[in-house]
Amino acid sequence: MAPRAFWTGHLRLSLVNIPVKLYPATSSERRIELHQIHEPTGKRIRYQKVAPGVGPVENEEIIKGYEYEKGKYVLIDPKEIDDLKLEAKQTIELVRFVDEGAIDDRYYETPYYLLPDGELADEGYMIVQKALKDTGKIGVGQFILRGHGNIVAIKPFGKGLLLEILRHANEVRAAEPIFKEIAETKVDKEALDLAKELIKRKSGKFEPEEFKDQYNEAVWELIQAKLEKRAPEIATEIPGTAKVINIMDALKKSVQQGKGAAPAKAPAKRAAASAKASGKKTAKSAPKRKSA
Repeated sequence: MAPRAFWTGHLRLSLVNIPVKLYPATSSERRIELHQIHEPTGKRIRYQKVAPGVGPVENEEIIKGYEYEKGKYVLIDPKEIDDLKLEAKQTIELVRFVDEGAIDDRYYETPYYLLPDGELADEGYMIVQKALKDTGKIGVGQFILRGHGNIVAIKPFGKGLLLEILRHANEVRAAEPIFKEIAETKVDKEALDLAKELIKRKSGKFEPEEFKDQYNEAVWELIQAKLEKRAPEIATEIPGTAKVINIMDALKKSVQQGKGAAPAKAPAKRAAASAKASGKKTAKSAPKRKSA
């Protein structure tokens, strides 16, 4: 079953309006949800919304406010914001087109899939998609999502369009003040050549399925072990944790080892096998994985 679009509106290019819908391009399924527990009783910690001098309050009694002086607020009801006639609440207007790679990577925040909404939107949508692809351009615009004004970049992706939320300028820190702490270091040419050779040997396509979440697998194994009242089967040797004494010796040994497997693949297999083996020991205590 296809997921439900969580936003619908229009993509505007000059006088052309195309009905579109938005879908999340990412998922949080890999996360393990851990709760705060009161250890003496084993009870879960709960949070209440409390007003000083009043005590717990109900959600319907809560509105938003802006603190213009210490302890003084301008109160704003959500309905008042909804009543503002902001066209950007339902329209993504493409106002600028830039070359691929012109947007600093630090500005990219969250990807979404942008699809045509209805048969009448198909032709206009595909014209925009193909025009962006043929010209090698990215469309930049603005719209409002979940109560926030956003800058967006729209680019061809497969047979459709990918919309990426961009950070605003004041959300990106300058790198120079931080990088100035890096000391000027003379690089040894032989060591540099060895490093380049190592990079060349390990070069290839990015295949994300080869990179497993070792932390997630280890925590899941720990949970299983506690349920089964046994010691967790977790690998104690982690590649790369040994202290490098001599960078030249380390590079030479790395190059001599030849082309290695993709990082994190083998440890992930060990963790998965470990979890699978432990799962065979008992079936009734194995909980379902929950995402955050």
